[in-house]
Amino acid sequence: MTGSAVPDRGGAAAAAAVPFYAPVANECAVFEAAHRLHLPLLLKGPTGCGKTRFVAHMAARLHVPLITIACHDDLTAADLTGRYLLQGGETVWVDGPLTRAVRAGGICYLDEVVEARKDVTVVLHPLTDDRRILPLERTGETLAAPPGFMLVVSYNPGYQNILKSLKPSTRQRFLALAFDFPPPDQEVEIVAHESGLARERCRPLVQLAGRLRSLKGQDLEEGVSTRLIVYCASLIAAGMKHDLAVEAALVEPLSDDADVRRGLVDIVRAVLG
Repeated sequence: MTGSAVPDRGGAAAAAAVPFYAPVANECAVFEAAHRLHLPLLLKGPTGCGKTRFVAHMAARLHVPLITIACHDDLTAADLTGRYLLQGGETVWVDGPLTRAVRAGGICYLDEVVEARKDVTVVLHPLTDDRRILPLERTGETLAAPPGFMLVVSYNPGYQNILKSLKPSTRQRFLALAFDFPPPDQEVEIVAHESGLARERCRPLVQLAGRLRSLKGQDLEEGVSTRLIVYCASLIAAGMKHDLAVEAALVEPLSDDADVRRGLVDIVRAVLG
């Protein structure tokens, strides 16, 4: 595991509260600099490679609140900023998660931002330049982001298409970090730490995942995530039979096509015996 250690602020209890994350390169230093300089950050990489865990880890290291938003097709700008709701016979303004993060001076993380409707990115623009403001047209307010506020978004370039992509004009409003799956030795350490399974038993699972990832773009739309390897190792550590755990975590989630799954089983047998 590389990268700087978590600073000791508050002893063992504070360190235990920081979600585990194993740095691969200089991503922690870039995140800290972006937060210090009030710059927005874009994380791009495959599903399950650690982007969300990384943001949670950094928020805890920096001792700032984190609000995470899972973006989807129906997410609108109003879902982020807020709306008037009827409460107790009165119409009351209720802040959305983005507005709450701005008011609190925390990190607002939009996961898979390309899944949201196009009006969402328009709302983000004033927060991603030197203005760092959030206009709330319905209340007439213009919120100035405090120093602690940081906007972080992520997406998976592997799923991009002409209808779901970030425009270059939007991408260039952010610093960016490219994520991928960890190197095999480090991935073994991560899986062992997260699952409790011995390293020597995790290593064949990581080797299998590497073989399956080579099928991405051929028989598989997406490679095996580190998350799925952890799931598989956790099942084995809990006493499940090895073959059943591999089938449930590393075969069935990857495809609904019976022929593809049979091919995956053949690879499992070739790698694990």
